[in-house]
Amino acid sequence: MKRVLVTGTAGFIGFHLARLLLEEGFVVHGYDAITDYYDVTLKERRNQMLLQSPGYSFTHATLEEDGTFETVAAEFAPDIIVHLAGQAGVRYSLENPRAYLDSNLVGTFNVMEAARQVQVEHLLMASTSSVYGANEEMPFKETDKADTPLTFYAATKKANEAMAHSYAHLWQIPTTMFRFFTVYGPWGRPDMALFKFTKGIFEGTPIDIYNHGDMHRDFTYVEDLVRGIRLLMDAVPGGPETAVEDDTLSPAAPYRVVNIGNSDKVRLLDFIEAIEAETGITARRNYMDMQKGDVFATWADATLLRNLTGYAPKTEVRDGVAKFVSWYRDYYRV
Repeated sequence: MKRVLVTGTAGFIGFHLARLLLEEGFVVHGYDAITDYYDVTLKERRNQMLLQSPGYSFTHATLEEDGTFETVAAEFAPDIIVHLAGQAGVRYSLENPRAYLDSNLVGTFNVMEAARQVQVEHLLMASTSSVYGANEEMPFKETDKADTPLTFYAATKKANEAMAHSYAHLWQIPTTMFRFFTVYGPWGRPDMALFKFTKGIFEGTPIDIYNHGDMHRDFTYVEDLVRGIRLLMDAVPGGPETAVEDDTLSPAAPYRVVNIGNSDKVRLLDFIEAIEAETGITARRNYMDMQKGDVFATWADATLLRNLTGYAPKTEVRDGVAKFVSWYRDYYRV
């Protein structure tokens, strides 16, 4: 089976992707800094689970370290690189923008350099629905302009897309950028809404609800998301013969951008009610004004993903929330 180098394997999405790849028989090398942006123990638990597989090996280092990732890539000799590591979080980018500069720009540059040096068959890198910024027409299509980012986090991801296109053109590196929409599920990040809401509901503390709950998100279950990534690994962009209907294939490079979302916008208050129904507890709600950098709604047009792979995310929000709450009860013994 092919060898896949995955960055961010101690993180939420990287962990789920690595586990899926290992189940399918791929040889996987993980790379993660295990930073203290959130609970390090949670990251270490994820990584320890992956290390139980004989097909998994791991490097603990930052992407910004000069030469480290390139050395690991040269030694592992991957067929495919999937770059998921980076400084995440829209709100944290208001407090510590330099972390995004270092991780998302310098770190991503080092990943692209490694991909060039080892001549990978396919480079896949994470972008975000946040690049759509102030766009108001929905659902968001990959062909829509994405020139109005509202946070520095979104700006770094848009920069990653431009950087990747240039490398795909200059060095003929087949590259797919995927734009995630609000991802949730077991082993999720403590800084994300579902985790914070569930924690607050179980602990009886108020949960902060921005814009008084008048917000919509395209909630995408994590296992659906990583299945989409796995299938996109096989949809290698190349010349015009690799194009499909509604494609974003570049006329100048083996490069495309693909949305991965549930293609359904869900009201934030309905999402909270799903958590309440699953826990059997009514939340103490603290309604707040819109926070700087936030958007009113996200909603993916995932037609291109379906055209490329035949796949569409399908987990209903109530089912996904139930799986998360079950995991949370087990993990935290509540």
